[in-house]
Amino acid sequence: MKFSKTLIQWYLQNKRDLPWRNNTNPYTIWLSEIMLQQTRVAQGLPYFLRFTDAFPTVFDLANASEEEVLKLWQGLGYYSRARNLHKTAKQIAYELNGEFPKTYKDLLHLKGVGEYTAAAIASFSYNEDVPVVDGNVFRVLSRYFDIETDIASAGAKKEFSQLAHELLPKGKANEFNQAIMEFGALQCVPKNPDCQNCIFNDSCLALQKKKVAQLPVKSKKLKVRHRFFNYLVFSDEESDTLIHKRTQKGIWHNLYEFPLLETETNETEDDILVLIQNQKFIRNTIQTIQLYNPEIIVHKLSHQHLNINFWKIKVDGKIENGIDWESVKKMPFPIVIFNFISNQ
Repeated sequence: MKFSKTLIQWYLQNKRDLPWRNNTNPYTIWLSEIMLQQTRVAQGLPYFLRFTDAFPTVFDLANASEEEVLKLWQGLGYYSRARNLHKTAKQIAYELNGEFPKTYKDLLHLKGVGEYTAAAIASFSYNEDVPVVDGNVFRVLSRYFDIETDIASAGAKKEFSQLAHELLPKGKANEFNQAIMEFGALQCVPKNPDCQNCIFNDSCLALQKKKVAQLPVKSKKLKVRHRFFNYLVFSDEESDTLIHKRTQKGIWHNLYEFPLLETETNETEDDILVLIQNQKFIRNTIQTIQLYNPEIIVHKLSHQHLNINFWKIKVDGKIENGIDWESVKKMPFPIVIFNFISNQ
């Protein structure tokens, strides 16, 4: 089909030089695909380079501690990806002798590997004729063919996968899949694409019908939840502080943080003092309390906005289970807490 041929020609002339494209190693391809979920290439690339430097093989990643993995992942967000990555590495290293499955169907049996990642590895590493469908592919196909199906609906994935499979030239899955994803990332971008300088400006139905800005159709996101986090940064007579690991399910699972008071609204110093005494985080007497940040720090996650205050609290004596700051800096933290620590 002309669409596919034109797209691949564009890709060969315009593709970015990215390290995971220089080989067909399923380990580096898998690593890059997990990292680039919900993440732009410019943000993910430095992490990919650090990971492949620290863990050049799947065995190196499998033998690392979870804290080492989370520390390297720090700042990339969606930390469940890192935990699943580590579990999958162990599965491949210990159960499969370091060998990745070689078909789409078998790749789906790996922990944390869904249809998209399995299709990417199968087509990029083994050139299996299976389509990859991500946000870029939804956008390109919906615009070019004027498809008004809500991409958040239950049947959308199947519909777009079927179309992508029909367009995929047999034996060229590697090139075609990378081409359509790259085209969506560089040319057919979400907002204000340069349609006049597009290879498809004479055949794109959305352009002809002036519907580019309306496609793809996607139902509204979930309502954003607002939460108020008050981090208590204790400091004793030896300047030791207190941290703990977030073991409950939810955001930042298995990352570290300071003792936390979650409140319904932004609280005053007096309110925080009362709450600390009720919670009994420490047995020490509080000498001083001071708000570190003059303005509340808003940390935005996909479906929630965290309104964060750091309270610096001096106490007398020595804190039970206290930890020195050099040791603190070695632990994996959510990036908003890491940034606070870096400024101390």
